[in-house]
Amino acid sequence: MAQGSNQAITYEELYDDPYAINKLFVHLQPLYAELFKTNVNAGFGAAINYYHENKFNLHAHYRQAYFKSFDFARDVALKNQEIENRPDNFNFFEAGGTYHIKDLEADTETKLVLYSKTYQKGNRWAAKVPEHTVVPSKVRKIIGGRLGGWSYNTSADLNRIMKDQGVGLVDQDSVAMPGGVYVNGNMSVFGGFLGGSMSWIKNMAIKPDKGYGVLSDDQILTAYFDIVLAPAISIDDIEYKDPDADFRRRVFSADPVNTNMFGFRAGLEGKYNRELGWSYGLETGIRPGIKGRGFYAAFKVSFPVYSTNLNYEREAFGK
Repeated sequence: MAQGSNQAITYEELYDDPYAINKLFVHLQPLYAELFKTNVNAGFGAAINYYHENKFNLHAHYRQAYFKSFDFARDVALKNQEIENRPDNFNFFEAGGTYHIKDLEADTETKLVLYSKTYQKGNRWAAKVPEHTVVPSKVRKIIGGRLGGWSYNTSADLNRIMKDQGVGLVDQDSVAMPGGVYVNGNMSVFGGFLGGSMSWIKNMAIKPDKGYGVLSDDQILTAYFDIVLAPAISIDDIEYKDPDADFRRRVFSADPVNTNMFGFRAGLEGKYNRELGWSYGLETGIRPGIKGRGFYAAFKVSFPVYSTNLNYEREAFGK
């Protein structure tokens, strides 16, 4: 009985139109986590997407670490504070657009899990092997060209970085930084990206005749790959009051630290064409910044995601 009856079902198609999606999506992101070689961090954010017919779509995204315990480099710096610089909180901003090079509709099949509200009684759903059905449907495919800009700032453990790179800091008098001093630097990076994407959009629903609820598939799935460039990378000078020189203020330029302006990334994003839903995202690559410290892998989840088609017009008829 747990394996299902394999009986055929009949259904009514309620809608199947992948072009009739909502235009505006507003994401609240209670959680993101980032394994970044420069600074492991986790926090919250917000995002927005806008789809303009079959021509282009725009996006913007901002995120920042919760507080110091979720901002690894900053937390370590505050616990070992010896220099005058205050470590920055990690934050990231991005805005860009995708031009629809090719936007077409094709026939496909959709796999839907058969579910009924009666399964909520007792442990029926937990003890059941979910049955599914496959129905013909339409899918919208978008091949896009991506372009945009981004920036981030973060603190970084310069002691470990300088050791790996084999470099050192000197002050305004060309005197080296005293050994044993913990040095954490703030870095700001500004750049852009150029790449491509492939999106698959389904927007369909059916109503089976045998007591099942409405079954739907309205996911917008996007895979992308970008070349990332950062022509502006700056690391703040290090200010240090030397106790061995009557606490004289010494300023150390961070110019000897090697940086890298080129990178790449690949990602996957999914969201749902509903008035209130959720979305997810995965991304990995090499981020421009400190040389040898660019690898990262990030995960984010948005809930809720509010969406609308921005159509507030109502017809009016004379009496």
